[in-house]
Amino acid sequence: MPQRFRAPVVLPCDPHCSVIRDGVVDVGDNGRITFCGPASEAPGDAPVTRLTGILLPGLVNTHAHSPMTLLRGMGGDLPLLRWLNEIIWPAEAKLRADDVRAGMLLGSVEMLRHGVTTSAEMYFFAEQMADAVLETGARAVIGGPIIDLPGIDWHRMVEATDRWIDTDGLRFGPGERIELSYAPHSAYMLPVEALRMVAESAAARDALVQIHVAEAAGEDAAQRAEFGSVPRMLDELGVLRGRALAAHAVHLSDEDIALFAARGTGVAHCPGSNAKLASGIARLTDLRKAAVSVGLGTDGPASNDDLDLWEEVQLSAMLARLSTKDSTALRAADALLLATRGGADALGRDDIGSLEAGRWADLVHVDPDGPAFATGLDEPDEQIISNLAWASGSRQVRDVWVAGEQVVAGGEPIRVDRGKVQAAARDAAVRLRA
Repeated sequence: MPQRFRAPVVLPCDPHCSVIRDGVVDVGDNGRITFCGPASEAPGDAPVTRLTGILLPGLVNTHAHSPMTLLRGMGGDLPLLRWLNEIIWPAEAKLRADDVRAGMLLGSVEMLRHGVTTSAEMYFFAEQMADAVLETGARAVIGGPIIDLPGIDWHRMVEATDRWIDTDGLRFGPGERIELSYAPHSAYMLPVEALRMVAESAAARDALVQIHVAEAAGEDAAQRAEFGSVPRMLDELGVLRGRALAAHAVHLSDEDIALFAARGTGVAHCPGSNAKLASGIARLTDLRKAAVSVGLGTDGPASNDDLDLWEEVQLSAMLARLSTKDSTALRAADALLLATRGGADALGRDDIGSLEAGRWADLVHVDPDGPAFATGLDEPDEQIISNLAWASGSRQVRDVWVAGEQVVAGGEPIRVDRGKVQAAARDAAVRLRA
């Protein structure tokens, strides 16, 4: 049935990061928003859900490997390439389909409780990931990783994604909760012909390609020597000619940034993971000046080590200010938009990330009953956003809806039993460590 949500403060996350006082969000019976604005201008009548605090769109995590909840804390003090080769890849070789499902269930619950309604996932056993997301009621862009390792046939991985999209469509599930994508791991883990094949398959289906790009300084020396840079390589092979998302994108030249801007390539900025693995600080301010679409990503919970995108909101602003020595380099409102509207733009989506008519009603209610808002919600607009981004974060998230359906109430998931989810993940993790 149509619903009306009314809150003292509504943040639609429009391009200006407006603040609506005594705001309303109307949701149609199809789960999409029909109106967002002041209550005094709301059309007609509908059953009203009255909220006490702030209503904003669900956050968009543009880069995650959420089933790695099972590997959290493993090899946490190693640099990226040693961490992958010595710890992560050997552990992942033991993974079974039910392990990935258990890890994805836990990751999905963790994100929903933090107000993250959409995540872009790259991991093995993609069908089990999709099933887990549909069970929790979240939303995800999913791609099984395409990688060239002993015993793994990248041809079959590309063809498997082709078949899945051709069979189920690019988006499916209630409220189009699942979008399928191609997920080549990186230029340094695949031959040229694999990247070209991915580009052709994705273009034929208007599918997103999500790929790690220039994360660590030394990972792609051979590719840079031949092509000049990984973005130039991807462009020459056709990857950037369609929908593309570059994860991390830490080590970019001015020419790389200009190329991303010209091709409409999105970037998943992962400041927490990049800092923990000492990969570097991405050139966020330069990317934004060039009008590159940038969203925020947590990366995997084994390299971050959580899936709380609010932490990335804070880190993106702090590292941008620190690296430029400019305290105005990224405002609280700018960082909030990176986690919402910016994430949607980076994924090439115009149906999430903002409270606008026609978009999915992915909503987050932040309760004001906490220290961050102890002085009330009558403060200036800028202060409301600042307190949300800097002081509150995920701590005050209480309720979450996806496509108009409530999936978190009072801070707890509705559709799954969190205790059972955590127990299943614990059993899987124990087996992987054995």
